[in-house]
Amino acid sequence: MKNKKNVKTDCCGDSVKPKESKGFWSGLLYGLLPHTGCIAFIIFTILGVTTATAFFKPLLLNRYFFYILIALSFVFATISAVIYLKKRGFLSLDGIRMKWKYLSVLYGAAIGINLLLFMVIFPIATNMTSASPTGAVIGIDDDTSSLKLKVDIPCPGHAPLISEELKTIDGVLGIQFSFPNVFYVTYDSTKTSKQEMLSLEVFDSYKPTVLDETVSEEEIQQVSNQPVRTGCGCGGSTCGGTGSCCGV
Repeated sequence: MKNKKNVKTDCCGDSVKPKESKGFWSGLLYGLLPHTGCIAFIIFTILGVTTATAFFKPLLLNRYFFYILIALSFVFATISAVIYLKKRGFLSLDGIRMKWKYLSVLYGAAIGINLLLFMVIFPIATNMTSASPTGAVIGIDDDTSSLKLKVDIPCPGHAPLISEELKTIDGVLGIQFSFPNVFYVTYDSTKTSKQEMLSLEVFDSYKPTVLDETVSEEEIQQVSNQPVRTGCGCGGSTCGGTGSCCGV
């Protein structure tokens, strides 16, 4: 009798705390379950398993992929709620009103885990995997240039893909991701260029915009040393002028 008095029950004699606790953990599970592929992509990236990351790449190239995952998390939570309510005879509007605490905990946990993944976990994981590809300390010298890119990704979950693609270019020294869609790229201007980075296939799906760039002294010298051609292409100053090549 003493133990029964210490257990809180609802109007039907069901204990409340264990059920709400179950709803919380179920919500976390169903919020997390659809994102296992993305989490696996990040883990395999950290471990350097390129074959596995190549498997997930086509999925991440779909700009609606994460919206589908969010929808799946709510589908799983709804299926779980229906099973719970049906087993206890509450599968009705009145039953839903009676079990609103359990349902709010269930869906609240699912929403919370999605927000945590998009707002915190994926940005942190991106920066964990997008430091200097060689692991070397990045120094500022005459050959170092930088780009600040705003990439049209639908959510931060696609950020690891952008970073991984940029790291495939020889000469990229480091990448820093800033929520929600900004990438700071440091590169060696003697090995690569802005044009080479922006021509990556991934940017066909997610358009980049250059917000800012810092050009190295070496790159400036390369541009300034280019021969300047004037006139109509053969050394003349202007077409029609004296000594021009236009036949006048």
